[in-house]
Amino acid sequence: MAKRIKAKLSLPQLGWKEDVFLPELHTTALVAKVDTGARLSALHADDITIRGSRVSFRIEGSRHVKKLRDTKLIKSSNGQSELRPVIETVVMLGELRFIADITLTNRTDMGVPMLLGREAIKGRFLVNAGRTFILSKKALKP
Repeated sequence: MAKRIKAKLSLPQLGWKEDVFLPELHTTALVAKVDTGARLSALHADDITIRGSRVSFRIEGSRHVKKLRDTKLIKSSNGQSELRPVIETVVMLGELRFIADITLTNRTDMGVPMLLGREAIKGRFLVNAGRTFILSKKALKP
């Protein structure tokens, strides 16, 4: 049991807000809220269009087309359900790069452009809810 606890404590800490880069989508630093209550991550996108097995969308004014990994019915914090496309992309958080499933939606009124859910962070980070931008200060710019 002691080894398991020690291993978990050796994970890097993550603040409740962090700067995130999505290198495949050529983003600048996106402020992401870490939300352990949300299973999947969500990204603000405009002009979202699903065509067969592809989804096109705009992020920061640039048009992107990615393989549609799935669609998920997501119940938002206001209680409304929305069918969202899911893409798979590389996430860069601090010095760590990993692949995550991310839903695309309009987050204009949400305060931050990205929400980082527990599926993306589990086994990789410990969340320190009392701090912000812990890893962002150490981040390697892409």
